[in-house]
Amino acid sequence: MATSNTSSTDGGSTPPRTRGPDGAAAHLPGRPPRAGTHPVDELLPPVKLISTGLQHVAAMYAGVVAPPLIVGAGVGLSPAELALLISASLFTAGLATLLQTLGVWKVGARLPFVNGVSFAGVAPMIAIAKEQGPKHALPVIFGAVIVAGLLCFLAAPYFCRLIRFFPPVVQGTVITLIGVSLLPVAVNWARGGSPGAPGYGSMRAVGLAAITLVAVVLCNRLLRGFWQQLSLLVGLALGTLIAFPLGLAHFGAVQDAKIFALPSPFHFGAPLFDAAAIVSMCIVMVVSMTESTADMLALGRIVDREANEPTLAAGLRADGLATALSPVLNGFAASAFAQNIGLVALTRIRSRFVVAAGGGILVLLGLFPVLGSVVSLVPQPVLGGAGIVLFGTVAASGIRTLAEAGMESNSHTVLVSVSLGVGIIPIAAPTFYDSFPESARTLLHSGISAGCVMAVLLNLLFHHVGAAHRPGSGPGSGAPVPTVPAVPTVPTVPTVPTARPS
Repeated sequence: MATSNTSSTDGGSTPPRTRGPDGAAAHLPGRPPRAGTHPVDELLPPVKLISTGLQHVAAMYAGVVAPPLIVGAGVGLSPAELALLISASLFTAGLATLLQTLGVWKVGARLPFVNGVSFAGVAPMIAIAKEQGPKHALPVIFGAVIVAGLLCFLAAPYFCRLIRFFPPVVQGTVITLIGVSLLPVAVNWARGGSPGAPGYGSMRAVGLAAITLVAVVLCNRLLRGFWQQLSLLVGLALGTLIAFPLGLAHFGAVQDAKIFALPSPFHFGAPLFDAAAIVSMCIVMVVSMTESTADMLALGRIVDREANEPTLAAGLRADGLATALSPVLNGFAASAFAQNIGLVALTRIRSRFVVAAGGGILVLLGLFPVLGSVVSLVPQPVLGGAGIVLFGTVAASGIRTLAEAGMESNSHTVLVSVSLGVGIIPIAAPTFYDSFPESARTLLHSGISAGCVMAVLLNLLFHHVGAAHRPGSGPGSGAPVPTVPAVPTVPTVPTVPTARPS
């Protein structure tokens, strides 16, 4: 298996690879990178930069606006206040994405890494709102988010050291689980997005999702070059146009939206610091850090630039700093958006400046609500059809990583099967952990986090605990490499038959 290039936190370049993410000897479509410039650091032409950045916004838009919608409704905000909360979430998500992709000092992974509002914090924030009441809910939530962000920022250089417990077999398991865990989201979008809403699960909604899915697939098959890279955007546009005569899209949101609105610091009041709320959000932040670490490792493999310890630390610092500053502008905790990893794998555009352009678009959407309302015209079923392709692509990348890691070892088989099983439990049975303590549910209800923790623990059990006394330890398993090999490197007569090819 070819080794990946390593990036530094100061954005230094590494020689370009001659193999794509699928391992085939080929260059990415479009203009080849300059000599000595890694594709991650390649600055694309303006038209291509903006159009491909818009694809990332389209892929993540629903995920950014959903948490403020849910929390705002739980707090009892008026429509005007709810619109302000959504605009603030878009604005702060854009700033967080710019910080993550462009980087400042040792902050920012400098990968095509999208940051947005963490959905993991929705349930705890709703619980805080019920406990505090409408008047103090948002100030208490914002105070807890600020403390949680500072915790993430300070813990980043220590948390990133867990990378040695993420060998390829663990990375492949987590990447696969990320894709599988996101597929139910796409299916829910395909049915209409909101259970109980009129038309949810109707043939019109599912049919529109199917049309979008077919359009994306055909664009990938029939188009070439730049237009092939825009296949997702073409599919979204076609699906939205078809949605209007079906009555699944309308211009009401555009007509009611304000043209321009500046963010107002602490619009809902100065932050309040409640101990129980802080503990709850800190637990959420640890879960988000686990998911962000897994997402950065996955993205590093897809773009062919290893996410090493300095990169992980810089990425986690960006998460923490963005989270701590977001409440000032009425935003929530910021973390990785895994669906955009699928878009990078699908389009094979690895430039971090493309995602930075998407971050800039998010900032504009936050400042100009009327623009955000235009993006919101894309119906949920259309997003669902495109999401099946995106999230399936992430799962396929994980399977590829597992194939490279090798599954001949029985310990690898057990690790992958148990970890995937644990991670799929909250997908297959969402109420399975309802009787568990609330602090445990925060971790276990996230299939990605639960499966990731299980994979790391099983890797420790099989490849670290007592590994020095067992044969078969080595870099492929994530265990220490013995100083003196037990078997001669080139035996005269092989005593063990060579492994049968899988």
